[in-house]
Amino acid sequence: MKVVQELVTYFDRRGQLSKKEVRQLLDKGYLAADAPPHMLELGSTVGASYYFRVRGETEGPLWGTDTYTADSSLAVAAVHAGLVKPGESAVIKVTVVAPPASYQGCVRNGVTSHDFGRYGSAYRLSAI
Repeated sequence: MKVVQELVTYFDRRGQLSKKEVRQLLDKGYLAADAPPHMLELGSTVGASYYFRVRGETEGPLWGTDTYTADSSLAVAAVHAGLVKPGESAVIKVTVVAPPASYQGCVRNGVTSHDFGRYGSAYRLSAI
């Protein structure tokens, strides 16, 4: 699955993959894997994108708003970002981004995220 995701990232970053083509890959089950708990193992390549099935949760480690530390829970971040409701499942896009100088927390969608200083890797979430 990781190889397929890396290929999609390669073509997506170059603008050679349309949203329709991504949707077709998702619909056929070729693309989205179950979400890992966090992005620590996958967060080293800035610009890499992954598609995951995530089930929303409200409890777990979460630092940042819109841009989250790589050790933040994907399931909690997805609820915080408004992409899924607690207990519901959805496919989301996770993009590894350059880490900001600091992370600002807030309460959003019933989930509290926390402030954090410098952290080595980060991600952003988006809907499909």
